[in-house]
Formats: sequence, C-alpha cells, structure tokens
Amino acid sequence: MLLVRRSAVGFGGVARWGLRCLCSGDAAGRYQDTVLLPRTDFPMRVNGPNLLEREIQIQQKCGFDQLYTWQREKKAKKEYCLHDGPPYANGDPHVGHALNKILKDIRNRFEVLRGRQVHYVPGWDCHGLPIELKALGDLGTNELSPLEIRQKAREFAERAISRQRAAFQRWGVMADWENCYYTFDGKYEAAQLKVFQEMHNKGLIYQDYKPVFWSPSSRTALAEAELEYNPEHVSRALYITFPLLTLPAELAAKAESWAHVSALIWTTQPWTIPANQAVCYMPKVQYSVVKRVDNEQLLLVASERMNSLASILKTNLESLATFTGSDLEGGVCQHPTIPSKQVPLLPANHVTMTKGTGFVHTAPAHGMEDYSVATHFKLPVECMVDEEGRFTELAGPELQKKSVMTEGNATVISMLQAAGAVVKEEDCVHSYPYDWRTKQPVVIRASKQWFINTASLKDKAKDALQKVRVIPESARSSLLAMLDRRTYWCISRQRSWGVPIPVFYHKETGEPLLNKHSVTHIAKVFSEKGSDSWWTEPAETFLTPEVLQKSKAGAVSDYVRGEDVLDIWFDSGASWAAVLPESDPHVDSYVEGKDQVGGWFQSSLLTSVAVRNKAPYKALVVHGFAVSERGEKMSKSVGNVIDPDVVINGGKDLSVSPPYGADVLRWWVAESNVFSEVQIGPNTLNAAKDSINKLRNTLRFLLGNLQGFDPRSQAVDPKQIHYIDQFMLHVLREFSMKVTDAYSEFDNGRVIRLLQSFITRDLSNFYFSIIKDRLYCDPEDSLGRRSCQTVLEEILDGVSRSIAPVLPHLAEEVYLHAPGHDEGDTLFRSGWIKTSSVWRRPGLEEAVEGACAIRDSFLSSIPGRNAAEYELIIAIEPGLFFELMESLQEEPTSTCSQLTELMMASRTTLASSLPRDLPSDAITSTGTFLINLEGGMIREESAYIVAAIPTSLSHCPRCRRYTSDEPDCLCPRCQTVLENAK
Repeated sequence: MLLVRRSAVGFGGVARWGLRCLCSGDAAGRYQDTVLLPRTDFPMRVNGPNLLEREIQIQQKCGFDQLYTWQREKKAKKEYCLHDGPPYANGDPHVGHALNKILKDIRNRFEVLRGRQVHYVPGWDCHGLPIELKALGDLGTNELSPLEIRQKAREFAERAISRQRAAFQRWGVMADWENCYYTFDGKYEAAQLKVFQEMHNKGLIYQDYKPVFWSPSSRTALAEAELEYNPEHVSRALYITFPLLTLPAELAAKAESWAHVSALIWTTQPWTIPANQAVCYMPKVQYSVVKRVDNEQLLLVASERMNSLASILKTNLESLATFTGSDLEGGVCQHPTIPSKQVPLLPANHVTMTKGTGFVHTAPAHGMEDYSVATHFKLPVECMVDEEGRFTELAGPELQKKSVMTEGNATVISMLQAAGAVVKEEDCVHSYPYDWRTKQPVVIRASKQWFINTASLKDKAKDALQKVRVIPESARSSLLAMLDRRTYWCISRQRSWGVPIPVFYHKETGEPLLNKHSVTHIAKVFSEKGSDSWWTEPAETFLTPEVLQKSKAGAVSDYVRGEDVLDIWFDSGASWAAVLPESDPHVDSYVEGKDQVGGWFQSSLLTSVAVRNKAPYKALVVHGFAVSERGEKMSKSVGNVIDPDVVINGGKDLSVSPPYGADVLRWWVAESNVFSEVQIGPNTLNAAKDSINKLRNTLRFLLGNLQGFDPRSQAVDPKQIHYIDQFMLHVLREFSMKVTDAYSEFDNGRVIRLLQSFITRDLSNFYFSIIKDRLYCDPEDSLGRRSCQTVLEEILDGVSRSIAPVLPHLAEEVYLHAPGHDEGDTLFRSGWIKTSSVWRRPGLEEAVEGACAIRDSFLSSIPGRNAAEYELIIAIEPGLFFELMESLQEEPTSTCSQLTELMMASRTTLASSLPRDLPSDAITSTGTFLINLEGGMIREESAYIVAAIPTSLSHCPRCRRYTSDEPDCLCPRCQTVLENAK
C-alpha cells in the first residue's frame, strides 16, 4: 500500500471541492462557469429531526422490512445460519440489546450482500421468575392461582416483547418480525419436551434428593447459571471445637498424658452446624496435636496451618505429636450442640489447606462436596431448612422458624458459645452466591428435584467443543472451566410461570410416571393447546387409556400431576431443536455476551450433545458488556445508564442529549472492541457522529463528481484507463478483500480502521488531490475525465457496499443518489463489492509507487512550498525503472502527462541524466526504488535524481496551474477546452 506525503486535503477537505482554489480572483472569475465543479443533492450533513425522518423514509423506501423475506425466497448456493439467543422479555430495550442485535445484524447483512441465504429467526425467552415477579408486583402469589399468575406473566412478557421488537426494527435489524420464536409458544414447548424425553430415555434426566442452590427470596431451586457472586458478602466465621470421644488407634497409644483433645474446624456458615454428620480430613496431609500456650487447650489441626492459626488465635501453639491424616481413621467426635450425637472423622479429597484448620465440618444437606462424602459413607442427609430459608422442627424448638441467614444463624452461634465450642469469632468478607433476580443471598439445601447428569455428558461436550471455533479464542478456557464445575444440573423450579415438567406421581408411592409414551402425548397436547393446558385440562387429557396401557400404569385416578416447571436455561437451551431447520439444526454462529458462557452457550451444548452427540454451533462469538465511558457498570442509581432510544431520538434536553439516529448507534458497535467491555457515552457517540459526517463528505465528493455520468454507457474500457486510475482500482480491490476478510472474522473494528485508512490516506490525501485538475478542467467527455469518473464510480460503489452492513441507512441513501442503476433498485438487493482480477496489471503497482517515491523525494526537498510552482527533471539510467516511468509519460517533456499529474508539478522532463547547465536555483534530491516483479523473479534496484526548478511558465487563470506560456493567458489545454466548447 502507498505511503505518501500528506497533502493539503484533509479527511473532510473534499467537502469544499477546491472552489476557491480554482476560481479565486478577477481573472479566474471569468472562467468560473467553464469549470466542471461537483454537483449533487446529497446533503453534507443531516441532523436533528431531519435525520430521524430521513432514516425512517429510507427504511420504508428501501424495503428494510421486506429484505429478509426477499433473500429467503431468492435462490442461493450457500446458507448462513445465525441462531438468535433469546433476550429476556422482562423490560425495556437497553444498550446491551443494541450491542448484541446490531453485532448480529452486521454479520447477517454482510452475508446477504455476498449472496448467501441468511437464516435468522429472532426470539424471546419468555418464562421465569423475573417476569413472574415483575408481572405480579406487590400482589404476591398467595392469593392467585397458577393460571392467574401465568396469565399476568404472559401479558407482561408480551408487552416487553412489543417494546423490544419495535426498538430492534428501528435499529435497522433485518428479520421477519412477524415470524419470531417465543419460548411460551405451544409448538416451541412441544419441541422442548421432545428434547426432555430423549434425554430422559437415555437416563440423563433423573429425580433425586440432594443439595441444590436454593433461593429463599424466590422460593425455588437455582442452577449455577442463575447465580451471581457478591465479592463483598460478610459472614460471621467461627473456629469451633469438636471434642474427640474416640481417639484413632494411632493416637490412642500416644495420648495417655493428654487431657481432652478437640478437632478444630472453621466455617463461614454456622447455621449448618446442627445438620453436621461428620468432620473430614485430608488423608495424605500431616496433622498435629497442639497445645495453646495461653490456656493449655489441646487442639487437633493440620500441621501446615499451625503458624497461621497461632497468628489468628494470638497465642503460641506447641506441637505435642505429628502424624499422617490417614492415621485419623476411626476417630469419633462429639457434636458441639447436640450432646447425644456423635460424628465420625472421615477422609475426603475436597479438604484444602489454603484456609481454615485442615478439618472441614460436613453437613450433607447443605454442601455439594459434603453430599458426596455422605453418599460414599452412607451418612444421613437431613435437611433442617424449609423453602423460605427457615429452620424446621427437625432443628429443635430453639431454632424452629428462624431464618438461617439472620436470627437463626445468631441463635446457633449463641448455642455454640454456651457449649464452650467457640474458640474464635470473626467477620469474613468473601465471595458468596446471590440470586441473580432478587439480589438476595442463597443457601444450599437438600430437596427432591429433577436433574440432568452432566457428569456423564462432560467429556462428550468437551470433545464437541474442540471442533467449535471460539471468538475470541481466550473464551474457550472459560467454557471448559464452566463445564468442569458442573457435575449436575438442577432443572426443576418451584414456580408457576414456565413449562411444566411432564410428570405425574402415584398418590400412594410417589413414584413418577414419566416415559416416552406419556411425554410424547403431553408434548402433542402442548403443541395444540399450549402449556396452560396442564392446569386447565383434566388429567385424562394427558393420561389417556392408550398412554396408561403403554406405560403399564394403573387408573388415571391413582395419579396427581407434578407442579414443578423447567429451568428457563433448559427452555432456551433447547432452542436449536425448536427453531432451526430439522434437516440440519447445526448453525454457523451463536453470538452472545460473556455471561452466556455458563448460560445459553452451555445449556445449548449439553442438550445438543445429549440428543445428537454434537454441538449445535460451528462457531461461538463471545462479546463483552456495555459499560459507561469510565468503564463502570451501568446503574440507574449512579445515573450513567445510556438509553438507546435517547441515543436515537434525543432526550428531553436536545442540547444535552441530541438525536444521533440509528447509524451512529451501529457505528459505535462496529468501531468498538466488542471482545472486551464496550464503553459508551456522550464522547463516544459524538466521535461516532463526527466519523460518519467525514465519511458523508467523502461520499458527497464522489457523488458530486459523478453528476451526469452513467457507468453503463460512459465507463472507459480497462485497457484505456489512466495508470493512476488503474492503480486506484488495484488499491480498491485490495481494500475490498481485506474488508471481506474482516467481516468474515466478526472483526468490525478492523473494517472501520480499513475504511478510514482507505478514505484518508488513499483517497483524500492521495488520489483526490491528484485528479481534481483533470476532473474540473479537462473536457467533459474526454478520455482522461471519463477514466477518472469510471474509477470514482467503482470507488463509490465499493465504499458504499463496504459500509452497508454497519450503516445501512447511509448506504441506501447514497445508492439513491448514485448513477448506474434503475429507479427502485436497492443496494442490499444488488450484491457485494464487485472487483476484477483485470484491475491488477503487471507493472502497474510498481510504476505508480515508483513515481510516488520520486514525488516524495521532490516534496521533501521543498518543504512548505507549492509543488505546482516547480518543473522537474527526473533522471533515471536506462533500464526497467526508466521504462515504467515512460509508461506514464511518453514524450520527454510534458505539462499534462500522467507523470506530471502524479508529481503535481508544472512540467516534467524525463531523461537518462541531468543536463550540465542546471540553473543555480535548482534543488536536487536523490533516491532509489526497488522493483519486484513476477513474485520476486525480477528484482532491480534503480537510482534516480530529481531536479526541482522554479517554473518559467505562468499561472493559468482557469485551472490555476503554472502551465501558461504568458501571464494572465490560458494554458494550451484550457484554451483548447474553451474553443471546443463554443
């Protein structure tokens, strides 16, 4: 690519079109009407209400709402499928939606332009607790039936969908908005149940009693993806003693001189102590019996934790004996709050030495690892906490009905203190899981739930993920880590607004009736009547005689239908089965925010691998979140929320929040590094607006110089096009290939950088500054001017198409003004950038870049002076470089050759050596240029000398070049033009 000296024409300088330069002064004024200045109705800027009105007019006139259907009906060799991750239907559209939807639309529009048939069906995630809570407001659920709750939730979701859909359309997002998918649609729910059935048939879905994340504030189980962690959560942490009642055999021999020894444990959840069933240790770690110097208390702790504990307890610890953890086998402890209860010392691999004492208190009903220990050693799993997070009667009268997170926790601490079991109490600030909807802390409690055995899917999912392209690649490790952490997936929820788990329970035994016959029939009913039928239809509708017979079940009266609904991540995770073509529901791309790494990306992967043994996507694109210009999370309380509606239409005070229109919002998305946090604010938006205005100026210059030109009849044959014009076609081809690659990689930021570089460096600072004289002052129908217009039209077309995926309104507006197509045609229905391999001619690049190297030497020798006031003598020894320069200037001396045009000089002489009688005021400069042809087969380095001499020619009053033989007289070229025009 060219590296050229900056000219006087800046990025926006083309807007002025050089009128003053060409026609200033009295003499020039006489010829003003003879100069072919640019003319166009395309406005330099469109602001305020005019901008908004213009965008809507373009959407209507150019058929934005019909484009998706048109391209679906058009025959295409290839299809591009981008599956829409459904946004949640619980509120107004926000900048996060804008970032995601526009990012997808840029890719979809690019694919339509390059001739592919795009499959993109927008959808909404319509079930779940957030919608239910917002729909009910302060009503609560106690006074409403499940059907009443569902009706209110559905109405709320439909209103939110309507607002979001209108916003997405205003942003220019291409889709068939009359045929979207909704997770509350009966046919969608039926497809979801088919996935459920196939996973159940394979033994991947099961019911069990085990600990799960439980939200007392929502009164439902939660999956890992429904949690958010508060790093500033404060817990009351205790160091608690568990007196050893039965010493392990290895210790008993050494303990004759010891008094009572207690295992010391550390916990941040004292409320779980009443449910304790064991104390766990690490078998391969060293443990010590230590004596506190301050009170001679004997404690059993991990040896490597002694120093830390001495500091925490503010006393020295004297080691009395040391042994391996495995020697603790057979030990039994006294429960600190239940005198009649004894708990064993048990080995476990989840014990760590980074914090605590080396012992872990184990309550199987309230911890995942604890439950694993209980399963292995057949310990009881007793849950003493109800759905509201309060102790049950199992915990005893002192604790019953008290909240475990508040007063219940305090009461347990008091009980431990009364028993003399508390060695140390402290506040512990740590990361703790919260319900992402209610923003309240959760607990872990055992309950009977439905689960997916993700442990058996994990390896298959990892293998499938290795075949998936992840953008950026750095996100892959997070995906794998999330899979590793998930041993099972709790999919049942104790709410009303969702897809019912299709199960009936035997009234006496509690055994579930759930098989392929029952689920297939229930799915059929849902497809026809929707899932409300679970509450409106009698049981006989679902348990027909045929279903009961095939299920080998008793009478329908023996069964009661289940009340749980499916996790919404299972709802959306089955979207590949409900939305994509049945022939091959394997999409090219999923594009979502990084929060979906543990959410939709994972649930879609797990369900697809479970049913089809492959991932549902070929590529994952993971983008960041929208944040304020300071990098802060947006918050209404902070007042830094950016509303996309205000961005487009303006706020109450237009001087503070002016209307930017949809294209500015889209430019913001494209220009940003979407793979990190994406900043937005007034400065960002103003910069985007300025960039678009500069782009408009360039497009206006192109349109203005194409006035009256029809490329269908007036375009110049490539063989006759000027070298500099041919070179620009070559540069345009290189630009278009790079832009195509960038769009293909979801690298829209690179598209913007390529565009700005092409416009600033290759067009404004180079090509436009060279061709203005030819455009304005050559005869209208001359070969040189038509050659230039031919290339300008190609550039206009290429730039318009390159920006179209990002700025569809501007691109179509330009197309309405552009020559060369019929009334009613639209850019998006006419394809991608059209380039030709003919544009890359052998020696072309070397000839122009060689001339530019000479020009750079010349301009460097006259810093701050006007190149037009000099004539040049270029001396090159005979050879390949000389021949290339001869292709730009056939005659020895010329004022109007292509070489002179490139030099922007008065006159150029091409010779094999400099004359001996150079004037004393001549300025000489030297340089070399390396010619590299035929892929390096031809390499030749040539030297050149440039002599810049103040010109003896006079200033032409029409073209303002120093090419006239006498002062105030027209130059030969201008004189010929005017004579022929008579």
